[in-house]
Formats: sequence, C-alpha cells, structure tokens
Amino acid sequence: MTQLLLKPRRHSVAVKVDSVMVGGGHPVVVQSMTNTDTADIAASVKQVQSLAAAGSEVVRLTVNNEESAAAIPHIRDRLAAVGCRVPLVGDFHYNGHTLLTKHPACAEALAKYRINPGNVGFGRKKDTQFATLIELALQYGKPIRIGVNWGSLDGELVLRMMDENARRDEPWDAAAVTREALIVSALDSAARAEELGLPRNRIVLSCKVSGVQDLISIYTSLAARCDYALHLGLTEAGMGSKGIVASTAALAVLLQQGIGDTIRVSLTPEPGGDRAKEVIVAQEILQTMGLRSFTPLVTACPGCGRTTSSFFQELAEQIQAHVRSQMPIWREQYVGVEDMTLAVMGCVVNGPGESKHANIGISLPGTGEAPVAPVFIDGEKATTLRGEHIAEEFKEMVEDYVRTHYPRREALAG
Repeated sequence: MTQLLLKPRRHSVAVKVDSVMVGGGHPVVVQSMTNTDTADIAASVKQVQSLAAAGSEVVRLTVNNEESAAAIPHIRDRLAAVGCRVPLVGDFHYNGHTLLTKHPACAEALAKYRINPGNVGFGRKKDTQFATLIELALQYGKPIRIGVNWGSLDGELVLRMMDENARRDEPWDAAAVTREALIVSALDSAARAEELGLPRNRIVLSCKVSGVQDLISIYTSLAARCDYALHLGLTEAGMGSKGIVASTAALAVLLQQGIGDTIRVSLTPEPGGDRAKEVIVAQEILQTMGLRSFTPLVTACPGCGRTTSSFFQELAEQIQAHVRSQMPIWREQYVGVEDMTLAVMGCVVNGPGESKHANIGISLPGTGEAPVAPVFIDGEKATTLRGEHIAEEFKEMVEDYVRTHYPRREALAG
C-alpha cells in the first residue's frame, strides 16, 4: 500500500540487535517490555513468549537486582529450548555497572543494554559508572540504548541549562529548556560513548516524555541533529483508550515525517489484562499508516439505524479473532498473506462498495433488507450466503482465499 503523503524515511545508522536490524532504512521494529518479576523465571519466560507470539520483535526486561541478573541467562536458555529466539534487552537503572560486572552470563545473554543517563551515576561517580557500562558493551559486543526520560532527567544538567537560559537576552520558558536538556543529555552521552570506543552502529537514542506535543517537538529536533537510530515511545501513556489515542497521535506524526526506527507503545494494562495488547497497537499503527504489514485487517462499518441487528458486529469480531489466531499458521505456510484485506459490512449503503475494495468482503443485510449476504472476491461478486451458517461459511471462504491466492513457502523454497 502506497501512502503518497509519507515523507522518506530519515537516514539513520543501522544497529544490529542480535538478529534484528534497527535503523538504516530497515522496517520499523516493534518492541515491548515485560512486567513480571524478572527473577521469576517461569513467569518471565511465559510473558516473553506471549509478547513474541503477538509480534514483538525485541523484548525488554527489568534487571534491577542480583536475582534478576542471575535469571537472565536461564530465561534466554528456556526460550531457546522452545524455539523462541527474540532478542532480550536489559533495562538498567542506578546499578547496571555493578550487575553486569558481577554477572557476566547476564551481560553475554542480553542482546542490548538500555541505560539512563539521568541515573547511571551521581556526582563524581557518574562518569566512571557510565564508562564502565560502555566498556562492558564493548567487551561483550553489545549495542546500547541511551534512554533519557523526562521523569529522571539529570538534575545537574537541568540546573546548568536553566542558569544559562536566565542569562539569555530572550530566555526560553522552562518547558523549552527541559526539552532541550533531554536532547543534550542524549547527544552528549552518545558522544561520550563514541569517545570511549563504542561505534555509532551500536548506539540507539530515545528521549521519552508523556506529553504528545512535547514528544513531537523533541524528536523532530533530535532527528535533525543526529543520524543515530531512534527509539520512539510516549512514556506513561496511560490506560485503555487514553493510552492508545495518545501514543497513536504522537507516533503517527513522527512516523509520517520519516522519524523513528523502533517503537514501543507503553500501555498501562488493565487488571488481569493482556500485556500483548501494546504489541498489537504498535503493529496497527504501522500497518494502518502503510509502513508495514503484520496481519490482515478487517474493515467494518460503525453501525447506524439501518443496522439494528448486532450480527455484523459479532461477525466482524469473529473474523478479526479468527485472522489473528490463524496468522501464525498462515505466516509459516504462505507468503504475503499479511497484506490481505477483509471487509464485514452491515447494510446495502456502503456494504457492496467497501466489500469490492477488499480482497474478500461480505455485505450483511441491514434492517428491512432481504436476508441475503453477497460476498465479493477481488472486486467481483462471488456468491450470496443465506441462512444460519453465514459466519462459518464466510470463515471457510477466507481460508480458501488464503489457500488459493498466496504461494506456499515450501513451493518457493523448492
């Protein structure tokens, strides 16, 4: 799908994170983070598997104490034993230099280290502890993400920049100074890492805030001032629709400008909710913008007075669930099926037209319409379904479309 308004991807240096390439014109990578206690190996393995199965191409875990550091190689090994080789990133704050030094197996097992310049060390220890982390990344051949956060910004840097700002002929407001401090922290830290020997192709930068307009402003400026690979994400985005809308609003503007090499949607899960939802949202942002394809998406009308029956809503939900459950199987067997489009429409007004635009679509009868459901395949009417088994018959038609329209992988390999 071509989006004429998309700007060309910003040029950035490619970074290899185990088997995944970030930046350098490669597709935007989706990543996520566990919320289990990393020391709980079984729970962490289960959640990493779930996130990877949902489509997370990189998974980050908290490494905050001796127990979690010791658990990392066991998590890596258990995942490998079941065929899950998603790259694991260690999230370090305050004591990363100590944990990676004391646990070489952890340092070796991780695919990347995430460090925060705002709490890597304080006072005279800051430079030494930052240097230790870079030396460890060099020793084990790992890339790093220098992740600056609004909530943990280096206080000394902010005070210094506020003092400098006060001496300006036309001082900036405090928010502008803080935004600039985030960028300076990231760029200065990256420059120091390079001075210590870490090459540019092993550095990823992020400057995360919780405000949509602040994030857009910061990354627009950051992207213009460097060619490091950039990790996008609205930190503390929130729960439910608020978190989804805020993340989408911020990331879509930046991605539309060609900014961003890897993204995470930081949703607060509802109690008992599925952590993998943030992966699905990230995928749908990229897919609806035409940047990547992950799974067939279902177009469905919102409903109106012509669609007083809930049948089309139920069918749309069933089809979307069916597609998501089948996609891991389809992906292994067929090439290109993630680009398939489907439509489940509720009445004659837009139903046939939207169905014709999809690879396969169904127009269900609205209130007062004849109890028939025409099905369109690649713009042509293929059949009309009737009776009590429309849902089952349409699902089978979707399966048949996949079987007959997408080449099997083994045939291409042969």
